[in-house]
Amino acid sequence: MIPSVLPTYNRAPLNFVKGEGSWLIEADGRRFLDLGSGIAVNALGHAHPALVEALTSQAQNLWHVSNLYEIPQQQALADKLVAETFADTVFFTNSGTEACELAVKMARKYHFEKGTPEKVEIITFEGSFHGRSSAGIAAAGSEKMTKGFGPLLPGFVHLPWGDAQAVAATIDENTAAILVEPVQGEGGIRPMPDQDLKDLRALCDEHGILLILDEVQCGVGRTGKLFAHEWAGITPDIMMVAKGIGGGFPLGAVLATENAASGMTAGTHGSTYGGNPLGCAVGCAVMDHVAAPEFLAEVNRKAGLLRQKLEGLVASHPAVFEEVRGSGLMLGLKCKAVNAEVVKAGYAAEVITVPAADNVIRLLPALTISDADIDEAILRLEAAAAAVEAA
Repeated sequence: MIPSVLPTYNRAPLNFVKGEGSWLIEADGRRFLDLGSGIAVNALGHAHPALVEALTSQAQNLWHVSNLYEIPQQQALADKLVAETFADTVFFTNSGTEACELAVKMARKYHFEKGTPEKVEIITFEGSFHGRSSAGIAAAGSEKMTKGFGPLLPGFVHLPWGDAQAVAATIDENTAAILVEPVQGEGGIRPMPDQDLKDLRALCDEHGILLILDEVQCGVGRTGKLFAHEWAGITPDIMMVAKGIGGGFPLGAVLATENAASGMTAGTHGSTYGGNPLGCAVGCAVMDHVAAPEFLAEVNRKAGLLRQKLEGLVASHPAVFEEVRGSGLMLGLKCKAVNAEVVKAGYAAEVITVPAADNVIRLLPALTISDADIDEAILRLEAAAAAVEAA
């Protein structure tokens, strides 16, 4: 008999009932150190007082009105995002998947309105993850994502990761945009080198096409800049955001320049829940913290501390780990042992990590993690590695 919850997840046998900062409390009382943050969602940790206050205060006044009316909280969050980024305009969604849908539509509509409707193809990369909608799986293109779900949405061209020459050779009269994650998350914590991002920006400018960045996982302070592309000194035309922007509340956004968004006029896109007062009130509170220079400086300091200690962990357990990779507090441990076994051993050691492709485990702690919790994380990862070695 099929369960009442559709069985599309291989869930760990854990039932968390409370969260405090970087800690999750299981129903049986065990305290787990959370290095997953709900897959890079809980940017300020669990039950952050400012987010609790923002949510409860707004909930006592107004939850939802729809986008038929002005929403002051939405305007406030849009203004914050425009002030802190390259963007001139913002559309709010409920998730990164929905952000992908709009980014694809926006790019194609841009060229249609410019009189080049043949420009519909979007270049994407092996190992990418852009959500689980029809556009998202077609953009990623992997068999794991697409098998059994055909016919796939056409208009995506898949290239090898890190092959800049292939990109230049592939652009033609049908190319509308390049879509890339500055740091691949699901693909195994693979940062794109700064020079490659610069080269993609130059190619887009040369050919009059749009650069779309998927910063759903690597954005909102995760790498030590507000958005990861800032390290390369470039700006996109369109950017997908979600996860950390809501701090745990379902919230996403598409940020764009005025030029890239020029085709999106009244009636061309919409969302019933997107940008509702609850979500945007929380998003404003997140931005007030994460966009502060002193906050980002602390992320970078803690990222250096964690990475240094992880390098020591790898050196101490060469049969389990191969290398540390990533940027900021978006780090991965490339494993020699089976990554799923390392994650499982972590559960026994009461530390939460997240598996990814390329035999990697992801470490995506709250951006507010303390130095003491970093020390404790290493101790628990040491215990997990020792258990894998002993198995």
